Amino acid sequence: MPLADHLRELRNRLAKAMLAIVVITIVAAFFYNDIINFLTKPVLDSVGCGETFEQLAKSKSSSHPCAQITINGLLAPFTLALQVSLMAGVVFASPIWLYQLWAFVAPGLHKHEKKYAYAFVGTGVPLFFGGAFFAYKVLPTTAKVLIDFTPHGVSNLLPLDDLLQLVTRMVIVFGLSFELPLLLIMLNLTGVLSGKRMLGWWRAMILGITVFAAVATPSTDPLSMLALAGPIWVLYFGAVVFSIFNDKRKRRREEMGPADDEASDLDLTPEDIGEVETVSASRALPEQATTDRVNGYDDVT
Repeated sequence: MPLADHLRELRNRLAKAMLAIVVITIVAAFFYNDIINFLTKPVLDSVGCGETFEQLAKSKSSSHPCAQITINGLLAPFTLALQVSLMAGVVFASPIWLYQLWAFVAPGLHKHEKKYAYAFVGTGVPLFFGGAFFAYKVLPTTAKVLIDFTPHGVSNLLPLDDLLQLVTRMVIVFGLSFELPLLLIMLNLTGVLSGKRMLGWWRAMILGITVFAAVATPSTDPLSMLALAGPIWVLYFGAVVFSIFNDKRKRRREEMGPADDEASDLDLTPEDIGEVETVSASRALPEQATTDRVNGYDDVT
């Protein structure tokens, strides 16, 4: 299409995506309390005080650190409601705006590129949600370890917006960490990284994944660290095995030549004129290879 048509289509796709986000954000605004309770419940069950400061002062449990959830400012509740509703709108409207993005990009892709795109989306979404699930399960242990650093006799005030940012950050970090194998596979499919090279990095990758798991889960329990590192190890070696087989398949495909929807490589190397004439004469048809005339005319006439 002409450039103006592309821009017009892009405008329509963006308008539909934004409309979906706005509609779902408005719907989520009526349930933002339930969304906040769902996100903060693991942390509150783990380190929440659940009592007033006066009750804590008289209670024996005051020796154990806990956090009192607070909201600071008159406009803070309204701003927090808008942030949570918008976040829910972007997340729950993701199938719609991802489809609009795909519908804009897909017409310019080859068949095999569309196949890879379907595979990436179909694999990347479950991997991200798997990482987010692990983060949601690790949050209570992480909160306990962090709250233990509170000095004795000091009350810990935890703003609700900071708590939501912590939960969101953990979910995003864990979800993206589970996308590491998919990134390696993409680099392999584009020819940037070979499976043999990835296999040679296995010692460094195991060490790096273990260190990341230890930092992301600041718990003294090794099971929490292995709960994050173990799945990423398995996914990494799965990406290595896929890349090795893909390299072998790519070599076989190159030997067979280009696909039906791909252009063959052209040899644009300049040749000498004399060599071109010699090649042309050698490629001529048998009846055109001689200069004898037939009935007074040459074969061209």
